[in-house]
Amino acid sequence: MASRQAVLGMERASFFYGSARVFGGVSFLLDGARTALVGENGAGKSTLLKCLTGELELNGGQVIRSRGLRVGSVPQDVPPLLADRPVRDVLHDALVRVGLGDDDWRIDVLLDEIGVEQEILDKSFGTLSGGWQRLLLIAAAARLEEPDILILDEPTNHLDLANINTLERWLTVEFTVPTLIVSHDREFLDRATERTLFLRSDGMHAFKTRFSQAREELLRRDAAAAVRARLEDKEIRRLEQAAARYKVWAVKNPDLNKRKNAVETRIARIEKDRTQTYVARERRLELSDGDIDAKVALRIAGLDVTAPGSQRRLLAIDRLAIAAGDRIALLGANGAGKSTLLSVLADAFDPELEHYDGLSPVRFNPACRLVYFDQSMRDLPLDQSILDYVVEAPGIGEKDAIRHLAPAGFPFVKIDEPIGVLSHGERARLVFLKMKLLRPNMYLLDEPTNHLDIEGQEDLEEQLEQSDVSCLFVSHDRYFTRTVANRFVEIRKGRLVEIDDAESFFDRPEVS
Repeated sequence: MASRQAVLGMERASFFYGSARVFGGVSFLLDGARTALVGENGAGKSTLLKCLTGELELNGGQVIRSRGLRVGSVPQDVPPLLADRPVRDVLHDALVRVGLGDDDWRIDVLLDEIGVEQEILDKSFGTLSGGWQRLLLIAAAARLEEPDILILDEPTNHLDLANINTLERWLTVEFTVPTLIVSHDREFLDRATERTLFLRSDGMHAFKTRFSQAREELLRRDAAAAVRARLEDKEIRRLEQAAARYKVWAVKNPDLNKRKNAVETRIARIEKDRTQTYVARERRLELSDGDIDAKVALRIAGLDVTAPGSQRRLLAIDRLAIAAGDRIALLGANGAGKSTLLSVLADAFDPELEHYDGLSPVRFNPACRLVYFDQSMRDLPLDQSILDYVVEAPGIGEKDAIRHLAPAGFPFVKIDEPIGVLSHGERARLVFLKMKLLRPNMYLLDEPTNHLDIEGQEDLEEQLEQSDVSCLFVSHDRYFTRTVANRFVEIRKGRLVEIDDAESFFDRPEVS
């Protein structure tokens, strides 16, 4: 149970990687609420969390922490070393961390509380779905470690809608512990949190409201600050002109020097108290606005999709046509075969073929230029430089690559760095830039918003809505799905069926 005296926060905190500032001038104090921490990709959110938990040390300022405070935390990525260990041992680690290693009975109680069968304890942790690995780590941190404050970094990543709803219920009903949550899932933040912190280059901005309201207020503040700054600039220019006139006149009338000095004092006072305005980094996420002359980009007929490495059929598609400009959301329960279907379609695409076999179950329009975004980004060469990765696009030289990288948020001083130093969100932006340069007219997107910040998600939504590209996508992001899709298909009992809207899926009991 969380202590009422639990205190955790920062005062004028700063952190540097070498000479590069990650964040600076950050001050905030958590309370008993569930608090969202929001910021653009690369703003330093995960680094800030590591400083709070003691994994990293600040370069300036201090972490404010009450004596004896117990902090539970779950990182953004599930540690790969857990894969071969029994689930019981992984949960037992949480007890050991807080000196309760002899209280294994707490594990059995936890599984009863969250409705999980005891048989799971003997399975290898890696055999569980990515969603349940994450949920069990969160449950262990929240319950077994008995924290005063719980810190979660991107907890909805790799969760399907059913698991997201489970997590929302845990955080809002069953786990009564103050929580700090980093997430880019807008609907999840509005449902699961009560207060909001925005981490930006100009410091931390705190609001005692949910994300949507807080963001509107922050934008209003920014707009008002911009207006004040313009008025101050105008006033400074007026006073400078007046001071210049007094200086000329004072040649003949020295008494006017007093007026000149008074005006200059007013200018200095305005400069000292000048309104600071926030200017976001330019980081456009753009898609190629390709087109296909024919009306149909892809036809699927009589396709059986089997589980990877086996002959077990996941789903059968009798018929599906994707027209130019269609943005189709692929819905279905976890394990239904959504990601597998996208992978099968990506493998079936061969740009060297001018025509496809008319009897093939997957038939692309010959003019189709397909790109595939894999949510794991497993093929991204982490040791390769950012510049070299982009130059691989056909027809792109170094000058062209540099010209495209800068507006996408990759400044010249960093383009020779390896991709591995980038945050997950920055890697996603880089992949989208590379895809754009391939000039596609059809996208297969598997959880495209997983690592994008909210501004990146909005860029992607706008680009998809305004372009004529075709798109088949899988996403657990309810807001993104509602905004982007103009068609909805669901994997239901091993068949692909078209439905009128996403709400009929979102509201189903097994999902919600």
